Order: sequence, then structure tokens, then C-alpha cells
Amino acid sequence: MKDIPVADVRNFVLVGHTGSGKTSLVDALLYKLGVNDRLGNPGDGTSVADWTDEEKNRKISIWAKPFDAVWRPKGGKALRLVMLDTPGYADFHGQMVAATTVADAALLAVDATAGVQVGTVRAWKRCEALGLPRAIAITGLDKENADFEGTVAAVQDLWGARCEVVTYPAADKKSVLDALSAPGGEAEALRARLTDVAAESSDALIEKVLGGETLTADELAGGLRASVTQGKFIPVFALMARQSIGLDELLGGFARLMPSPLDRPGKDADGKDVNPAADAPLVAQVWRAINDPFVGQLTMARVWGGTLKEKSEAYNAVKEQKETVGAVFFLNGKKQETVPEAQAGDIVALAKLKGTGLNDTLCAPGKPAKMAPIAFPKPVVSFAVTPKNQSDDDKLGPGLHRVADDDPTIVVQRNDETHEVIISGIGDVQIDTAMERMKSRSKVEVLLSTPKVAYKETVTAKGEGHYKHKKQSGGRGQYGEVYLRIEPMKAGTADWFVDGIVGTSIPRNFLPAIEKGLVDGMTRGALAGYPVVNTMVTVYDGSSHDVDSSEIAFKIAARTAFKDGMTKARPVLLEPIMTARVTIPGDYMGDCTGDMNHRRGRILGMESEDGMQVIIAEVPQSEMFKYSSELRSMTGGRGSFEMEFNRYEIVPANVAQKIIAEAAKHKQAEVEE
Repeated sequence: MKDIPVADVRNFVLVGHTGSGKTSLVDALLYKLGVNDRLGNPGDGTSVADWTDEEKNRKISIWAKPFDAVWRPKGGKALRLVMLDTPGYADFHGQMVAATTVADAALLAVDATAGVQVGTVRAWKRCEALGLPRAIAITGLDKENADFEGTVAAVQDLWGARCEVVTYPAADKKSVLDALSAPGGEAEALRARLTDVAAESSDALIEKVLGGETLTADELAGGLRASVTQGKFIPVFALMARQSIGLDELLGGFARLMPSPLDRPGKDADGKDVNPAADAPLVAQVWRAINDPFVGQLTMARVWGGTLKEKSEAYNAVKEQKETVGAVFFLNGKKQETVPEAQAGDIVALAKLKGTGLNDTLCAPGKPAKMAPIAFPKPVVSFAVTPKNQSDDDKLGPGLHRVADDDPTIVVQRNDETHEVIISGIGDVQIDTAMERMKSRSKVEVLLSTPKVAYKETVTAKGEGHYKHKKQSGGRGQYGEVYLRIEPMKAGTADWFVDGIVGTSIPRNFLPAIEKGLVDGMTRGALAGYPVVNTMVTVYDGSSHDVDSSEIAFKIAARTAFKDGMTKARPVLLEPIMTARVTIPGDYMGDCTGDMNHRRGRILGMESEDGMQVIIAEVPQSEMFKYSSELRSMTGGRGSFEMEFNRYEIVPANVAQKIIAEAAKHKQAEVEE
């Protein structure tokens, strides 16, 4: 593909709601362009794009994947296509986030029978956040009840007149017409609007149009392309991909209208343009890592500038270490094509890199450059994980970390407060898929359960505590007595431990032991055994024995006195409160707000965003562990949410009683064991 210059490369990512036809479009293009010898179909497991077992089984895209093809139109220049297919399912949103980061443009698929859906809006918002030039493909026009005009109207209603039709279905729906070349009144009207869009891209074109002159084909295409790159124009294409209708017009439109790597240079972490020229210093960004039994261990990188050559030395600017580049591949599904080098716009796979991983930047030795790291969405669902068979306990950790390495939106950690291993992600389907993958690869089966909540305890009043530890069993005894006062810690107070001892009732050398005893006591509060926070302790009196007093005696006395004082200081349970943003179609507003109230949530506000309604609420974490699947059920799969920790808050008395009773029951069971 070295015969195709960078100016004729089109790197783009396909985004949109699940089921909107992205993968079918990729399969149709790969078949048309000769990459595949048959037309793949995601529905029957023959898709070149959805080739993994988990994608075939679930019949959805799970991974973002690159593809390369060349279009050689008769009498025209060859066009190199670098395509990234992405999942539309909400649980795999992180894959779309990564792929859009390394694309020059986006093609947003909108199904003509379903219209703009929540996944469409999510993809649009991501493109807007990146300032990514984009086009829209109206898909599914061969389906019954498909409505091209209605779908375009809905798109324009949401995102404005900058979304303008470039190709449209013929009246018989057996072909697609190009507004820039087709005869007829409808095409002429569209051409007039597109001419105005093109003219607005430069003063010279505006003057020419105002002077009554007609723009040449090159001027029209150049003006429209500039407008696309600037985000002022979003071309809309009509497609019936599986019938190969509209594909030539789409490819022609991409050649004329969409930016090349030269038109939209990448920006490094400092906001400076990366030189995309082949002879410029190398800059390549790692956006995904693969460890698969079929394709092996591969690192996926986007070349932003310079030339990445096989069997060469590079410098990892993030890790600050040298890296040896071995083989360089283009990927088309399972197929790997070894290439000697890659240039700006290319998405390549690199085999067996030693120290380079996700979000690293490979650059020319002596010329370090860093691309900004990809910011992935935060997890919103969590499960406690235990091995189904205790014999697999040693394999659990490595297996979990392997699936987390595959997907950066999966987080595995041990909760030191609840002593559980927790796996977190964007949705329950994502976690289920990861566990199936772990079973297949690492031979570990697990049980998933609702995690324990990391409750805490505190006090709301003052309380006096006292304990005398006195033990005599022959020989040297143990003696230590502590009087203390417990109270809520005031805002801005630096020290929780106050030495209020007057005189020599307790020798000073025992104060560190007393503090250790208090710290120990705070690990298990008096109510339900949860850690104690925001509590100030003043030790003001006590007694000692010349012979029998020791550090261990005062540590025990302090710990027990703390528990005594806490029971008298009106202790309460605290629970984590999350701030949630729930995005839903307006039709489900009543159901979702009622459900949020049922979860003890407080609705702070509502707002409209891209045709959807957003509920902003504060809600206890304990009520949100199963919210992902329940919201999906409540909204027919059209709802989504984000969530982050806000603060701890007092648990209502009726709820606290149940938690305390459950803790006592659990403690009794431990004693009996």
C-alpha cells in the first residue's frame, strides 16, 4: 500500500447504537473491496469483523477492531481505507472511547427504522468532545418501515442544519443518488445548499458565489471538505449495505469530503500538532492491547507522524525506555498482513513488545513526544468474586488481572475493609463476558455476588469511656487504666488524638501504646464492627502500676475504653452516597424517578440533553449494585447512567437496624465456627 500517499488515506471509526448496522457495513465494504471472498453476516457468525467466539455467541460487537482496504475506482485515484469498527452496546463503551481517540473522522450509523437512539447520542457526544469530523450513514433502508426523510429530519432536529444530505435513495429504493452529480430537482436543491456550505469555508469562495459564479467540482469538494474538517458540515449518506447499494457513493464521498491525516494532525499531550509527514520524527500511540489465543500478544498503535518500521528501535516516552519493534502487521479480523512500515493514519499491530502497553507513546530515539492518555469511563457496576472451586484460588488473581489487561474499563481490586476481591466494570453483560473469557483461557470458574458495602461508624455526641485492665496469674501481672472522652471531630481539626493527661497518672512512655490501642479499637466500631471515622478521642486520666504496667496492658485498656465510650456517644452508621447521572428517553421519566425514590435516592435536578432526559440524583451505593440491569429492563435497553462517589452519610434508623442485626448474626456465626 506504499503506492498510496497519506493524502489519499481515510482513517475513520464507525460508531452508533448497537444493531445500527456498523459491523454489517464493515463486512459489506471488505467484501466489495476484495478483502474477504464472501459477504460476512454478524447474524449467522460469518462476520469478518465479529470473529471472536464471544461475539459470535452473543451476536454483538465487543471489541474495537481495525481493518484495511483499498478502493480503486475506474478512472480515479486509489483510496486507502483504515476502518475501526466499534461496539454500540453500552457495556463496551470503553472500546468506542479508545477507537475514537485514534481516528481522523467518524461515521455515525443511524438505523432508518429505529432513528436516533441512546447509543447514537452517546457516540455523538464522544465525537463532539473530541472535535472529531464526522459523517452520518442512514442504514437499514431496505427494511420494512424504513424512513429516510424522517430519520434525516430527526437528526437535523437534534444536531442542526449542518447535517446535510449528500446521497439519498432513489424513488424505487434500488439505487442511491449523489446530490453532487445527479440530475433532477431534488439534487439541484441539495447542491444549492451544499454550495452555500462550501462557500462559507473561505472568503474566496464566498466572493465567487456572491459574484454569481459557479463553483467548480474541485472547489465545491474542497470547500465541503474544509467544512467537514472544521466541524461545520456533517454529510449524510444513504446506505443499503448488504445489497451493496450506496457503497460506491459513500466511498466517493469519503474521498472528496473527509479529512486525511494531513488535514487533521494529531495533537500531543502539550496540545502541539504532530507532524504527519513520512520523514518527520515517529509518533505512535498505543490504544489497545490484545492477548488472544488466535492472534497472540499484540499491541495496537496509531501512527500519527513519521514512519514506523519493522525491526527498528523506538523510544517509549511514557516509560522512558528503549523498545525494540519487531514485526508490524495490518489486521483484518483474524488475518494478519506483515508490512515493512507504517505511516500517518495507519493502525498497526506490533508483536511481543517488552515494556510498552496501553497509553504509551512510541517515538523516535532522541526526540521524545507524548500523546495525551485516553481517559476511559469509570466503572458503575461491581461484583464480589470467589472461585467456584477452592482449588482454583491461586489461579483467580492472575485470571482476573488478565481480563482486566484486555479491557481497561474493568478494574480488579481487593477491598481491604470488606476483605473481598471486587471486579468492576460498565455493565453486567461486560462482566459476564469477561468471566466467560477467563473460564475459557485460564480455566477458572467463579461465583459472582453482590459486594458488601463499606459502611463506617461515627459518633454524634460526647461519651465517657473507662477501662481498667488488671490481670494477675502468678509472676508479673498486667495493669493499665484509661479514662477518655469521645466526641465528633469538628471540621478543620487536625488531630483526632488529644493528650489531656494532667500530672503523672499515666507515664508518658505509655502514650504511644494508648494511641495504638485506640487505632485498633477504631477498626471495629461498637455498632456493627465497621471502621470508625470523624471521631476525636481525649485521654484525660488513668493509673499505672510500678511493676505490672506495660505497653500491651495500656493498649488493651485504651481499646476497651474506646468501645465503652463509643456506646455512650450516640454512635451511628455511615453509608457511601453516590452521585448518579441517569440518561433516558423522556417516555420513561415517571418510571425512573419513581424507581430512584424507591432506592432512597434524592433527585437534585433534571435536564434535557440531545433529545434525552437526564436525572441527577444522590443515592446510597447499597441501592445501586443491580441498577445497570434493572435500568436496562426498565427502559428497554435505552437508558444509561454514570456514577461516582460523593460522601458518607448517616444511615436511616430503620435501615441501620437491619444492617446491625445482620452484622451481629454474622459475628455469632464466626464464633460458632
